[in-house]
Amino acid sequence: MPRQEAGPKLEGKKKAAQKTRPKKVDPLEPLKLEIAAELGLSEKVKNSGWDSLSAREAGKIGGHMTQRLKSVRPNKPDLP
Repeated sequence: MPRQEAGPKLEGKKKAAQKTRPKKVDPLEPLKLEIAAELGLSEKVKNSGWDSLSAREAGKIGGHMTQRLKSVRPNKPDLP
């Protein structure tokens, strides 16, 4: 009995897995961009994206975002 190749069946599965989902819009993106600009990182982000930042740079942005959000909502507790 001749053996069937799995090529066509696998192609359909690969195509289904490759479908892209629309990216979720981050509501904090404007704040993140504003703080990156204040830290002098906006050009690096615009040219190379968020993935190009070092852990230290990303941490600085995150720390500033946390401070700013806490100052806007001081009555909201940190933990649920």
